Amino acid sequence: MNRVIVTYDITDDKARKKISDCCLDYGLDRHQFSVFSGLLKPIHLRALAKALEPLTETGQVLIIQIAADDWEKRIEIGARP
Repeated sequence: MNRVIVTYDITDDKARKKISDCCLDYGLDRHQFSVFSGLLKPIHLRALAKALEPLTETGQVLIIQIAADDWEKRIEIGARP
C-alpha cells in the first residue's frame, strides 16, 4: 500500500465535484476542500489517476506518494474540517 496525497486546482464546478467524489470513492480522507490523503494499492493508484485524467481540462490534479516514515513525521496544526 502506498500513502498518497491528492490535491487539485480545477475551475469547473462539475469536474471539481467529480474529482472529490472519486477521491472519496477510493477511500481517501479529506483534509481540505481540495486535499485528500490515504492508502492505496498500486493498481488503485493507477486507476485513480486514469479516472481523474479526463477531469483536468480546466486545471490540474497532483498525486504525491509519501513514504510511511515521512508521513509519520508530519505536523498538523489546527482543527480538521
